[in-house]
Amino acid sequence: MSHGSARLTVHGRRLIVQRYQAGWPKAHIAAAMGVSRKCVKTWIDRYADEGEAGLITRSSRPHSMPAKTSDEVEQKVLAARVEHRDGPDVLGPKVGVSARTVSRILRRHDVPYLRECDPITGEVIRSSKQTAVRYERERPGELVHMDVKKLGKIPDGGGWRAHGRGADSIQRDRSAKVGYDYVHSLVDDHSRLAYSEVLLDEKGPTCADFLERAIAYFATHGITQIERLMTDNAWAYRWSLRKVCADHDIKQKFIKPHCPWQNGKVERLNRTLATEWAYRQVFISNDDRAAALAPWLEHYNTQRRHSALGGLPPISRLLPT
Repeated sequence: MSHGSARLTVHGRRLIVQRYQAGWPKAHIAAAMGVSRKCVKTWIDRYADEGEAGLITRSSRPHSMPAKTSDEVEQKVLAARVEHRDGPDVLGPKVGVSARTVSRILRRHDVPYLRECDPITGEVIRSSKQTAVRYERERPGELVHMDVKKLGKIPDGGGWRAHGRGADSIQRDRSAKVGYDYVHSLVDDHSRLAYSEVLLDEKGPTCADFLERAIAYFATHGITQIERLMTDNAWAYRWSLRKVCADHDIKQKFIKPHCPWQNGKVERLNRTLATEWAYRQVFISNDDRAAALAPWLEHYNTQRRHSALGGLPPISRLLPT
């Protein structure tokens, strides 16, 4: 396949040869094709030497690369990265090459970025072998994810986002007790349908009551049976949800301790809630922010484009109700 700036394709090169065989002068062919006479001569000569195969697009890579970093230097860079666990700017002077060369060597050998590694051991901590491959359940309700996001409450009249970090800001008054909101969320693994509520705490009874309301919400959107519920290992989830799950024939699943990415779909929803609802605009009271959650959630489920769903909203994967 020709690159985007190429004037000729294989068919255009073949047309040059055909016109030359028909007796056209090379200058006339060049003018008609919009290329130079040197280009016309190149394809005519290549066809004469190689036939049809000579008209096929070739790689632009040079036949030799005398300035390419040697294997010895590459291995030296890789060994220095393992030993020192530093970035290109630091490793470059240590091994005697430029930082850009170090960066290219590391990318060529698929060495993970430092931000993805444990600073002590150097091992990748952002993902695991079990979660490196993206998965998705085949049908709605087969698996749902549940979690809580804690947000600082907004004082009456607005916080520092409304008034700045001045002398009268709540951030300056350490004696003022504002407290937290607890945003409970449930998201379907297949469709990404989400349900969230702002509640006063994250205790067991609160979590159980929220799950009951979330199950009812999912039922109104066509998910009448939830088969599995995935959560972290919080006490409220392990023990307080047992009766609700038993009543609705839901099997509980728990992530590995200290591995929140295994519950990544609801963790990603928490991030979206923060960026697109909680902190997207300035609220002058906590009640205003809480009231804005339901309309935003309706937008999320019915209109917001979701990259994991091919640019469609979650409602597109559910049957009409």
